[in-house]
Amino acid sequence: MSTPEENIDLANNFAKIFSTGDVAQILATLHPEATYWVSGGIDGMSGTYDREGLGALLGGVTSAYENGALEVIPTAAIAQGDKVAVEATSYAKLKNGKVYRNQYHFLFEFRDGTIFSVKEYMDTKHAYDIFYA
Repeated sequence: MSTPEENIDLANNFAKIFSTGDVAQILATLHPEATYWVSGGIDGMSGTYDREGLGALLGGVTSAYENGALEVIPTAAIAQGDKVAVEATSYAKLKNGKVYRNQYHFLFEFRDGTIFSVKEYMDTKHAYDIFYA
């Protein structure tokens, strides 16, 4: 089992890799049985994804970004056992000229030194307005 400090490092590394937009590398940080849940009720975005489903979601959304990636910047983290809570912000300019800036709370759970689950809480109204309105 990793220490809480090591798990915070893994969560921060996930944000760094996520910010590259490299879907294969993002998925490589996840446990083979990992799940990724996105808050809200936005069709095509919210819900629970396995690795393959997350890959499809990310592949679609990264194509909307001007530089192919959403930059995720962790601003605070706290860990207990195999769980890490992270506050973060994001930034991306979309090809349609809109700017996506959101605030997040991520809850990571680790198993075998990899991410076993992620829960992503965000301002879903802002996400809907930028991607769907």
